[in-house]
Amino acid sequence: MGTAEIALDALRHEAAHCTACELYKSATQTVFGEGPPAAWLMLVGEQPGDKEDIAGRPFVGPAGRVLDTALERAGIDRGEVYITSAVKHFRFEQRGNRRLHKTPGVTHIRACRPWLDGELRAVRPAAVATLGAVAGKALLGPRFRITDARGKVLDWEGHQLVPTVHPSAILRGPPETRDEALDALVSDLRVVAGLRR
Repeated sequence: MGTAEIALDALRHEAAHCTACELYKSATQTVFGEGPPAAWLMLVGEQPGDKEDIAGRPFVGPAGRVLDTALERAGIDRGEVYITSAVKHFRFEQRGNRRLHKTPGVTHIRACRPWLDGELRAVRPAAVATLGAVAGKALLGPRFRITDARGKVLDWEGHQLVPTVHPSAILRGPPETRDEALDALVSDLRVVAGLRR
């Protein structure tokens, strides 16, 4: 077992017992990142959704299927990518039998930041892609605007970082614009693919 793998296992174990914010009380479990410990690329999403909260794995629900399609079309094998989220617990609002996504707040992002920093230190990816505004703000600060930075290669703390939209934004958009929105995500991910070393 390599150093990165040992570090990630220790972080995963610690994060499973995290009580730094109130989200742990209603979430099923902590959803930590997964992927090769020496991945060249780290994808950072917002938070787990309902399916991820139940499965305990990132991007396994509908948004994960959109991401898989986009990665494949961009020439990136999901098996070579470390995938995680800025917030490790599912924040939701209960409506009858359904748990509806609720955007995590600044306190949730701050509470989870040590886990994300630990993942970045352990994996040491050459490239990072943030998926959505929450992930972008988590790493780049509150002034980050996805409309200004989307698809651009930014230098960030020794990494090349490319912000793009969250795959769930495609699912929330009007059906008639989904193909175009998916094409735009693929285009951003092709920029990321160009950073592979």
